Amino acid sequence: MSSVVPTPEQLRWQRDRFGLFFHFGPNTALDLEWGDGTAGVDVFNPAKLDADGWVRTAAELGARYVVLTAKHHDGFCLWPTATTNYSVASSTWRDGTGDVVREVADACARHGVRFGVYLSPWDRHEPTWGTEPDAYNRIFTGQLRELCTKYGELCEIWFDGAGSEHQAYDWDAAMAVIDELQPGAMVFNMGRPTIRWVGNEDGVAADPVEYVVSSTHVSNYTDATDSLTTSQYLPPECDVSVRPGWFWHANEDPKSVDHLLAVFYRSIGLGANLLLNVPPTADGELDARDVARLLTVRREMEKRFATPIPSDLSSTGTTVVADFGREISFDHLVIEEELDEGQRVQQHVVIDDDGTELITAGTIGMQRIHVRAGMRTRRLHLRLTGDAPRIRVVTAFAAGTDWTGEIEYTAPTEPLDSTERM
Repeated sequence: MSSVVPTPEQLRWQRDRFGLFFHFGPNTALDLEWGDGTAGVDVFNPAKLDADGWVRTAAELGARYVVLTAKHHDGFCLWPTATTNYSVASSTWRDGTGDVVREVADACARHGVRFGVYLSPWDRHEPTWGTEPDAYNRIFTGQLRELCTKYGELCEIWFDGAGSEHQAYDWDAAMAVIDELQPGAMVFNMGRPTIRWVGNEDGVAADPVEYVVSSTHVSNYTDATDSLTTSQYLPPECDVSVRPGWFWHANEDPKSVDHLLAVFYRSIGLGANLLLNVPPTADGELDARDVARLLTVRREMEKRFATPIPSDLSSTGTTVVADFGREISFDHLVIEEELDEGQRVQQHVVIDDDGTELITAGTIGMQRIHVRAGMRTRRLHLRLTGDAPRIRVVTAFAAGTDWTGEIEYTAPTEPLDSTERM
């Protein structure tokens, strides 16, 4: 495993583990996934906008951060910007005085949730996009500067790569703004990223989950892989919507409890972060069906992890012994790697006191959750493969479930078309 180490800001973001995505804008009112930027500004008029309710729900679900689509591909800005007339300032909503970004940022401050923004580089409204690259880059950098200046500390800045094959962006200028104004923010996907896309929109990672990579997926039409000039520490974020679409549609239902539980196990449980989209309605409230479904998932997770059984750790080289002090029965095992000096564990085998190999798996990272019914032992012996690996915590849970973590759906094998992308 590489000796490349994370920054303190990267580790802080990884420890957050779970965030909510809010896709919201004219697309919501128009029942679209991808707006083309031709809709009038008065289409946006959420009569019951409840940003506090969005963020309060995020906190109740255990999310540590939220990311808001401040500008999607249609180019409509959810804050009053000096860079375009295509924004809330030109709409009749709140008589042109409203600012969705401000309301969400303030709600995050009240509820102790960190705040991030999604800013689409692709802008289907702005005529200079793709035709006058320098002029558009000045607009885009100006929008980024506004978001980095007016709304307090940002934990994440989300750059979606869709449509990006038609415009040469000045990422040096964009990153200079972030370096100056939001140096602690994680940068997703484009520019000079500090976190990367997991490579799908199903919200799932695969073993191994490697934090140090020499190439990274870029979110564009072809889901191409970009090579990096050097190996970099870029932990992945899994993004997925609670519904089939990214924006709210009245005829859609939230995914099942089992499906959403599986997403948690296959993202956070494999050491990645999870960014779960919960789209507000056209009125500006969260759909009660989505909230009820997610609270059910939250209660189930709390039940499964309600009673931790900690262990004392001792280490001899690449073997770590976790001693629970007595013989215990358990079905969930949580292992956390010490990451200050980088990700080191490439593979691990979990063996009980009788010498039975209970689990064989790859990476551990920030958190690895194993589920296996009927485990019983006093000590677990972790045989690790890697360069001087270190384990921080080994905790058992008697959750009373034989859950396997399998997702009951078939992932798409072909690239998603434009109606299905973010």
